[in-house]
Amino acid sequence: MNDRSGELSLLGRKTEFRQDYAPDVLETFENKHPEHDYWVRFNCPEFTSLCPVTGQPDFAEIRIEYIPDTRMVESKSLKLYLFSFRNHGNFHEDCVNIIMKDLIALMAPRYIEVTGIFTPRGGISIYPFCNYGKPGTSYEKLAEYRFMRHDL
Repeated sequence: MNDRSGELSLLGRKTEFRQDYAPDVLETFENKHPEHDYWVRFNCPEFTSLCPVTGQPDFAEIRIEYIPDTRMVESKSLKLYLFSFRNHGNFHEDCVNIIMKDLIALMAPRYIEVTGIFTPRGGISIYPFCNYGKPGTSYEKLAEYRFMRHDL
């Protein structure tokens, strides 16, 4: 994961897609409005990963919502990061938790939630949800509140 403090290396360059899980492609930039809270939402409707047992592809929409603190994730780097799951074997629940943990490590948001809306396999859809609020703050309470009332 890259914190180049304003030096984004991916924007405006030819896109090179990594073929396996690559958290090191993530980049951040400075939040220019840290004095107040606001939501940032990413919808990634073409997420794919591999079943770690069968090797068959799994398809999902990944929804990432967060309240930034001082750093924000750069969207092209996020796209490349999510693409890097394409040939990576993880269960659906693992994918959303890994994404959330990587983004927490990258930018230390005030609050973040990640939802995976996976298409059916074997007649069953799986929609894992995870969230996090900065410990010792009102965002920790927000995480508890949203988790207890979670619904797609």
